[in-house]
Amino acid sequence: MPYRLPKSAAQHGVPHSVRLMQLALGAAALCAACGVQAQRILASPGPVVLSGDPLKLVVLDLPAGALVTLHSSRVLLTDGGKPQRHQAQARFKADAKGRIDLSVQPPLDGSYAGADVRGLFWSMVPDDTSPNAGTGSPSAEEKSSANEADVSLTARINGVVVASKAIKLLSADPRLKISDVPGFAGALFASLPGAGKRPAIIVLGGSEGGSYTARLMTPKLASHGFAVLGLPYYSPPGYGSSGATPPELPSLPAAFADIPVNRLQQARDWLAAQPNVDASRIAVYGVSKGAEFALIASTRMPWIKAVVAVVPSDVVWEGWGKGAEKGDRPSFSWNGEPLPYVPYLDFASEFDGYRTNTPVIVRRPQDRGRAANPDRVPAARIPVERYAGPVLLVAGGDDQLWDSGGMAANIQAARNKAQVAQVAQALITQTLIYPDAGHLISGDGWRPTTQYNVSLSKVGGTPQGNAHAQADAWPATLRFLKRHLVVASR
Repeated sequence: MPYRLPKSAAQHGVPHSVRLMQLALGAAALCAACGVQAQRILASPGPVVLSGDPLKLVVLDLPAGALVTLHSSRVLLTDGGKPQRHQAQARFKADAKGRIDLSVQPPLDGSYAGADVRGLFWSMVPDDTSPNAGTGSPSAEEKSSANEADVSLTARINGVVVASKAIKLLSADPRLKISDVPGFAGALFASLPGAGKRPAIIVLGGSEGGSYTARLMTPKLASHGFAVLGLPYYSPPGYGSSGATPPELPSLPAAFADIPVNRLQQARDWLAAQPNVDASRIAVYGVSKGAEFALIASTRMPWIKAVVAVVPSDVVWEGWGKGAEKGDRPSFSWNGEPLPYVPYLDFASEFDGYRTNTPVIVRRPQDRGRAANPDRVPAARIPVERYAGPVLLVAGGDDQLWDSGGMAANIQAARNKAQVAQVAQALITQTLIYPDAGHLISGDGWRPTTQYNVSLSKVGGTPQGNAHAQADAWPATLRFLKRHLVVASR
């Protein structure tokens, strides 16, 4: 369980509607290895579910006490866009009723430990690194029609497949209407069909830049009843084995320096002009540098109804990129004026690890810079107590990109202090800090987390800790947004 700071009123939202899938893995032939009749396959409500919705997986009608190995397989796209099979497996002992319930029963051994309905999903590894790999690389057919939603589950007794089942974890509701946004490079707008005006969310990504977060989170959030605008605001050049590649969105800033916070006002004005958007109910969802962006904006734009800040910062940081090499420019500006910021210390030397083949931990130059410049922190601090709306903070206690856990605690403390001083003003702040999680916790817990720290760039957290943080924070985020934007459950 995560460490949770003291509860506020925001933590008592309406529970998400429960969607359970009871899955019995069976086969249509006699099990030669165990001598039992083939089993039924049950699926309720069906084998298709929106990823992140509650899901229950149960194996039924097994011989009592049978040792059963469950195997999961899923073809996912690598960072280079190539399909690669990922897989996991775990061995269980069926109970006296011939059942295995993954939500309450831990495996005897395998890819993960402890009772976890998501275990066979987040613990997957690429087949070329897994000691349990046994199905090879994706076939030509898989490569031509890879669908990341498709997950294959099989059950074996004494090495013989006794059952199999395919399920589909949809990343978004197929009914969504998704369109580009004129005048905003790389931006997406998504909403479900239907009459009436919907509350809206503006999505801000992090230092990865480009349209990645817009493409990932806009449909995911819109599937739950919101009108969502994914807003790219920075697009750096890429770097690969052949050298630098052009920015994805060349009309956007290529350096993360003096990013205009005012851009958010333009996004709000565009949303207000949409016939299916209620402009009086707009929240901002920011991840990493996007969370820094969102919190700055909340203190200056009174129309923001709620803020979700995932792995946030409590200060404005130094900028970087071409033209900001001297360390004299902040990440963000307001009305054309640079904001006070905290500088880094030995930022460039940290990235020398890519040349020397040593771990790159971006948090180190930030922690050093903050410690070496205590006089600059007060001016650079984001005055979160000025924002009267509700705030949800989601952070990792082992974040190695920056100290999101410590900075989230600072934000909570500042708002608590202000609330004591302003008795008539209730500052709703919900803070979730996960001790074993790192920086990548904006998912829903159903995708593999095993590869987060295998490269030289370290983001922190354990595979299990990151997956559990995602699985806990995602429904909490939906409850928070639905409560404060007043959205009916699906």
